[in-house]
Formats: sequence, C-alpha cells, structure tokens
Amino acid sequence: MDRIAKRPANYVPLTPLTFIKRAFNIYSNRTSIIDRQIRFTWTQTYQRCCCLAHSLRSLNVLNNDVVSVLAPNVPALYEMHFAVPMAGAVLNPINTRLDAKNIATILCHSEAKMFFVDYEYVPIATEALRLLVAGWEDRCSSQSRMPLVAMIDDINKPTRVRFGELEYEQLIHQGDPQYPGEDVEDEWDAISLNYTSGTTSNPKGVVCSHRGAFLSTMSLLQGWEMGNEAVYLWSLPMFHCNGWTFTWGVAARGGTNVCIRNITAGEIYKSIFNHKVTHMCCAPVVVNILLEAQPHERCEMTSTVNILIGGSPPPVPSLEKMEELGFHIMHAYGLTEATGPALVCEWQSKWNQLPKDQQARLKARQGVSILALANIDVKNTNTMEGVPHDGKTMGEIVLRGSSLMKGYFKDEKETAKAFHKGWLLTGDVGVIHSDGYVEIKDRSKDVIISGGENISSVELESVLFKHHAILEVAVVAMPHPRWGESPCAFVVLKKQGDITETEILAYCKKHMSKFMVPKKVQFVKELPKTGTGKVLKVELRKVAKTLKVTKHTTINKRYEQEVVMDQTRDQNQEKVLAMSRL
Repeated sequence: MDRIAKRPANYVPLTPLTFIKRAFNIYSNRTSIIDRQIRFTWTQTYQRCCCLAHSLRSLNVLNNDVVSVLAPNVPALYEMHFAVPMAGAVLNPINTRLDAKNIATILCHSEAKMFFVDYEYVPIATEALRLLVAGWEDRCSSQSRMPLVAMIDDINKPTRVRFGELEYEQLIHQGDPQYPGEDVEDEWDAISLNYTSGTTSNPKGVVCSHRGAFLSTMSLLQGWEMGNEAVYLWSLPMFHCNGWTFTWGVAARGGTNVCIRNITAGEIYKSIFNHKVTHMCCAPVVVNILLEAQPHERCEMTSTVNILIGGSPPPVPSLEKMEELGFHIMHAYGLTEATGPALVCEWQSKWNQLPKDQQARLKARQGVSILALANIDVKNTNTMEGVPHDGKTMGEIVLRGSSLMKGYFKDEKETAKAFHKGWLLTGDVGVIHSDGYVEIKDRSKDVIISGGENISSVELESVLFKHHAILEVAVVAMPHPRWGESPCAFVVLKKQGDITETEILAYCKKHMSKFMVPKKVQFVKELPKTGTGKVLKVELRKVAKTLKVTKHTTINKRYEQEVVMDQTRDQNQEKVLAMSRL
C-alpha cells in the first residue's frame, strides 16, 4: 500500500492561491471589492493580480524574495496577498502604526526586494529609508541592499504626490492579465512574513507557509460558519496576521470586500448600512468605538452583523450591549505564530436557554481549537503535564498543528525556544473548563503574585469594566512593601473627574476577594497600545514601579488581617478540593 506514488492528479500543494482562481472561475461577475466609488468584480481582481505578479517578475522579483508594503486597508494591499505569492515571492505587510525606526529595522531584517508605500505614508517611509541608508544604529549595514520603491496612489482620486520611480496602477497596466503565476512546488514554501507587535519583546519575523495559510483559512471559514456571498467589512487591519487569513478567506467564499481607510464609528456604521455588511473582525477597542458612537454616527441595523473579536477577552457588559445593538459576537484567540486565530468560541444551542449574562460570560471564553490544529492544551511548563479541566487551575496555553508558523526568520534560537517538546508555547496563561473550552487568564508575564497568591489581571479588569464610569482599564503588578507585588489599575474614564480612586476601590471591595483589590488606581487619558491594539503592559509596569501604594489601602491593620485571613481560607479550600479529587 505504501508504494503507491503521488501523482499530479492526486497530490497538489495546498495554497490559498487556489481560492482566487476558483473565485474567478465561479464568481466572475460578483462584486469582489468596494472602495468608496470603486467596484471590482472577481474577474477584474484576478486579472489585476495576474498583471501585478507579471510586473513583479519583470522587475526581477524572484522566488522567496520579500516584498514589503506599508498601506491601510485598500484594494492594493488586498490584491498583493495573491499577486506577490503568484510571483513566487513572500509578502511582508508592515504595521502602519509603527515609527520610522521600526519600519527601517523591518526593511533591513527582511531584506526586502521591493517596498510599496501608500501615498498617505510617504513621509514616514521617506524617513525609514533615510535611516536604512544611514545604517541606523548599526542595526543595518550602510551597504544594505535598498529595496526598489513603488507608490500606491489613491485609486479613487489620484494625487500629485510622487514617491519612487514606480506607481502601483502603472504596474497593473503594464502587466499581463493572462499570466498564470508561478507554480507552488512545495506547500512548505513561505507565503508571508509578519512581524509580531512586540508587547513583551522585540518584534520577530514570523514565517507562514502556503500550507499553514491554506489550512488556517479553511478552518476559520468553517469555525465562523462564513457562508456564500458574505459581505466582509475590513475593520481589522490586513497587516495583522494577514487579516486573520480573511484576505484569502473572502475569496474562497466568493464574498465582497468592503475597504475603509479610517476605523471610525461613523465610517463603520455607514458601511454596514450602505453595503449590507454580514461579517467583520476587530479588536475589543473597536467594540468600544461602536458602543461610544454618537447618535448621528449610528445607523439602522437592518440585519445581524457577525463579529469575530480577538485580542484581550471582551468585557461581559460590552458583549451584552453589542448583542442588543444587533451584532452577533464570537470570540477568538490567536497569535501571529499561529497564523491568526487558533481558538474560536463555538456556540452550543443549549446555551440559548441560559440568562443573557451567563451567555455573555460563555462568549467571553476563547473556546476550542480550529480544525487545522492537531491539539491544544493548558500545561504546567515545568513538567509539561496538562492541568485539570476544572476551570481554575492555571497553566500555559500550548498548541500543535500544521497551521502554525514555520519559525522566526533568521532566528533559530527564538524558534527553538518557542517550540518546546513538541508544542508551541503561546506565553498566555489560561484554564480549561470541564466542557473542554479554554479561557485566558493572563499573559505569563502579567500574572500578579501577591502574598503567594496568583492574581489574574484579566479577571480583575473584567470586574472593573462593569463599572459604569470606566471606559478602559489595564491592571499590572506594582511593588508592595508587605506582599511583594500588588495590583495597580490604570483607568480611562468615560468622563474625566466622574469618579474618585476611593469610590473605585470601594466598588472593588464589594465585587472581588479582598486580596485582589488594587492597591493603587491611576487615572490616565489613554492606555499605551501596540499597532494592533494590544495594551503595552510592559510600559505600564515601568510607571507602576514609580508609584506609591495608596495609604488608605495599607494603613488599616484590620484590613490587612482580613486579607491574610482571606488568603489562608482560600488556600485551605483549595487543599480540601485537591484532597477530594484524589
């Protein structure tokens, strides 16, 4: 049996490039892209991709060369997700929120052969290239190869700005619409190079294979149950894990891509109303934008919009409010190294009978693995033993499957560190419930150890989010003279001066165990975030180290005694539970 050979008819390398060819053949006259006044069909989109791929080859872009792009959610960036790999090259979408130094570092590290820049980002790209030429801080040699530069002009209304010798639409017009693209000979070949947002370390170049991208895309389409003729709103940056693979996924379903440059409440609501949007992805910060929208920014919701939310766990009150507005929420969890979402909170019909608040709590969990993963677990990384499925015992979330990254570009040490004993270590702390659903509790570096007790900053944040005056909150560890560490809450209020620290602490004492109550509440106008919307807790920890514990939370000896008694009682209860499990 094992001597039967593979044949071209029964063994074809897995690649998302098959999705756009299928869309061209089956959905040729269906609208593929909407960008303000521009409308493309799948025939036009496919031919534009062929033209660009042909032009790239004519510019000596060869197999495995890196093509970088700095652009918002515009048709060009969408098309490049197909055109660049069709040319045999590797796409490197750069986070538009990075500064010039980081962009220069990425261009240098990736050894980009070409660099496409949207007209809006010409000034920062110019500075990045200047730094690259100068060999910025010895990170790049002054002899480093400079990429060939091309500008992406406004397709709706061309500007007078010129940057580099080439222009995107010019390359489209010069290319051959009949160009078939280069064959993918090995599905393990790289399709994209995505740099992490670097919340806990320097950004690393994550290499994704054709095989991984294909499997992840197919799994997410199934997990989210995206049907035929979906209308997808690009509220999630395409540079973020290739738009969680939906750059390729919308083509697989013959759907319509609605592009928007600016992620504002008015723009999102207007797009939903005008184009009958059915699906969108976003981080929790976009949920806040939609909830805080002014009456004139909103629109009538004539049908349900499915939202896939990633990032930090969405607060239960926010989920409830979004459902009331007409959004159907599904929570997902992923990371760049997993080629986007790896877990989705699949809904079970029996949960429809539960009260709304319980439904929202279930939806806030990260859920179960996508089909492309062979296995997920929550483990004690010292022993690599799985934790009990009790929804309480915390460990690190680990993954295994063919949709994961190939590794970090030019960084074997970090690659070996990430892949430990047959698993990808995520760095996220979580629990597994008795029904097999995973729930994140924290980043491994964000767990607060106070008086020997592990405090989940995510749990504490979820309680604070329920307060009517709080818009955003992040909790980190701060030094404590008695407990070693204690929680410090950084709070953004909906209305400045609406509440005091004493009132927030009193609220906390009513709604959580006393040892979890923050020892300091620091009001801020905004939280520092990465380009993908993740809170930079590493920056907040630096600030927390300079703060002093609020006196009225430590000076009360009776209160401290109560905390010790609470901790002792909780520890004793855990011992009893452990004995009962034996």
